[in-house]
Amino acid sequence: MYRYNDFDEAFVRTRVEQFSQQVARRIDGSLTEEEFRPLRLMNGLYLQLHAYMLRVAIPYGTLNSTQMDQLAHIAETYDKGYGHFTTRQNIQYNWPKLADVPKILSDLADVEMHATQTSGNTIRNVTSDHFAGATPDEVMDPRPVAELLRQWSTDHPEFQFLPRKFKIAVTASQADRAVTRAHDIGLILKEQAGQTGAEVIIGGGLGRTPMIGKTISEFVPLDDLLPYVEAIVSVWNLLGRRDNKFKARVKITVHENGLDEYRRLVDERFAAIKPTFSGIDQDYLAEITKAFAPPAWVNRPTDAFDAAYGTDPLFRAWADQNLAVHKAEGYAIATISLKKPGETPGDATAAQMRVMAELARKYGHDELRISHEQNVILPHVHKSDLPAVYAALRAADLATANIGLVSDIIACPGMDYCALATARAIPVAQGIAKRFEELKLEHEIGELKIKISGCINACGHHHVGHIGILGLDRAGVENYQITLGGDGTETAVIGTRTGPGFAYDEIVPAIERLIGAYMKLREDAEETFLQTYRRVGMDPFKEALYPPKEERANAA
Repeated sequence: MYRYNDFDEAFVRTRVEQFSQQVARRIDGSLTEEEFRPLRLMNGLYLQLHAYMLRVAIPYGTLNSTQMDQLAHIAETYDKGYGHFTTRQNIQYNWPKLADVPKILSDLADVEMHATQTSGNTIRNVTSDHFAGATPDEVMDPRPVAELLRQWSTDHPEFQFLPRKFKIAVTASQADRAVTRAHDIGLILKEQAGQTGAEVIIGGGLGRTPMIGKTISEFVPLDDLLPYVEAIVSVWNLLGRRDNKFKARVKITVHENGLDEYRRLVDERFAAIKPTFSGIDQDYLAEITKAFAPPAWVNRPTDAFDAAYGTDPLFRAWADQNLAVHKAEGYAIATISLKKPGETPGDATAAQMRVMAELARKYGHDELRISHEQNVILPHVHKSDLPAVYAALRAADLATANIGLVSDIIACPGMDYCALATARAIPVAQGIAKRFEELKLEHEIGELKIKISGCINACGHHHVGHIGILGLDRAGVENYQITLGGDGTETAVIGTRTGPGFAYDEIVPAIERLIGAYMKLREDAEETFLQTYRRVGMDPFKEALYPPKEERANAA
């Protein structure tokens, strides 16, 4: 992974010192909350319903054991003993005291971490495939490109006061694990005629006006990628709607101007700025790439894995559900679920963070990843070590075998924490997960992605859930809309709303009816919910969701 140089270290320390002075002026009353607001947002600090919330960047989801240990230290020293991993591969602390935030930022700097540009109208944390560098289906490790974009965008003088926030995702696999097409810019690295470059997708995004991004260029050579991305952001910075924050995202700008016209303006801007780069960006990329050299793989028998898999049904269930194929022989990618039924999706205690850090240190070549699905990944584990890894996870209550299943739910913090939320999301996720745990149907149901947002901003990615749930306020009462058929992968599509919403106490039974209908409609056990929906359409599911009143009464 990338390690800070002297410039990085000095930059982060300077930001900590600056913000420390700003916090002191806020506390002594020299700054009002309104004056303090843009300063705290530049440093990842929000004011939520009950307290401040600090969002810490985990660039492209990569961190090492020392960093995870430090996140645990911060959780128990300055918060309530836990952290919340988010859909942007960040971690949030929900209860820090304002006076402690400079100390937290200093502690983060000690392990080459920060909270810069995790909020505000800037280019946010660049995300990537959480299997990057480990999966066999990528043309290259996309993280050096993500790191180049991170360095370029951090404190970029032209892009600190954009019309709205701006999000970039990078992948190098045809299997899209980074929701690339739902970002302001999505980059899919590929090879063409012996040259490495990227398909550039623009104008994706969820929220109030969900859109799937459009390809603005089928192939931009890697040599040209950074100036081309800068051209895209520059054009939007000039054209973007500053008169209406709901129409300020680049997706609206592309929609209003048309993709062809936007492409023309980008090409014009690119031609003007490309000569100013003079190859220096590629020199940086070459240096960055050296930091992402793969680990030294070990070659040893997998007898311990084979024995455990053959004799321990619990280990076998976990291995079948939570392991993915690795590019190196004898290795596997292990996903640690933070979705035990009944718990808050994405939360990990300080003790659990330390367990994961130790596993990475001992068995995982000192690497961890955070996924946009709010789980933690050990990307490089030799199969012979997996029984020991599983035993440690089980002891820490982290061995839930549910990746990709009903209870592996994405959920935003909702009205339990967020000042913008209009409904609860966490209790709905907990209710669904617990219900299907009671029914013991999860593995029989198979792959199913449920995503829940507590407001229209869609931090829970509900638009691209196979089943999406959006919590809204209807005359002071929580109301939950359901969408079906969403997809955040390489076949991305926005889900379709089923009809009227459901009250809080009706939403779990409604999801149960939906899934029951799926199990009757599917052709066989191999046909997933999404495949069934695409085959039969909305109508059979609507019939299950909205039965006649007398049927509902009888069911009750």
